[in-house]
Amino acid sequence: MSARRRTLPLLGPVVTVVTVLVVGAAAGCSSQSGSESGSTGDQGYVSGGGVITVVAEDKRQEPGDVSGETIDGEPVSLSDYEGQVVVVNVWGSWCTPCRAEAPMLAEAARDLRSDDVAFLGIDSRDPSESAARAFVRTFDIPYPSIYDQEGRTLLAFRGTLAPSSIPSTVVIDREGRVAASVLGEITRTTLDDIIEEAL
Repeated sequence: MSARRRTLPLLGPVVTVVTVLVVGAAAGCSSQSGSESGSTGDQGYVSGGGVITVVAEDKRQEPGDVSGETIDGEPVSLSDYEGQVVVVNVWGSWCTPCRAEAPMLAEAARDLRSDDVAFLGIDSRDPSESAARAFVRTFDIPYPSIYDQEGRTLLAFRGTLAPSSIPSTVVIDREGRVAASVLGEITRTTLDDIIEEAL
């Protein structure tokens, strides 16, 4: 099976000719420093350059189990959104690009609610729930986020995201399959394009 990957700027329309997921790519939460592997400090993230992958409908697959407790201690699961397009955003309060994209994601969640598009966050590797709650308050995030201090929830996206893919965004189609992913900070134009593709 052949695969094509395109690295695109996160400013324009998404090219929908990618036929299979990018495997093992990592997203960037800061400029690369540290070891040659791109590991940065203690946080466990890896720098990268913004890779958009759109999966052809006949190549889409369901992720593993995406569930856990929110930062407020409530149970939540991707399966709670059955039949909807779901935008899953991986973030951390310590991550500068996550902070940059948060206002746009909050606005998009409100704008797209009537289009049957849901949002679910995965708060990865935050030092405390209080730091995560402060992030949610600061940016007025209207959707729940799984509190995933150890980054285990990202294993559900094996083959789509690396465990250190922060920030990153995955769009799940109405059938519960991965339709697209963006490794790195996402723009509203890109988000709208990949949601439209999933719809």
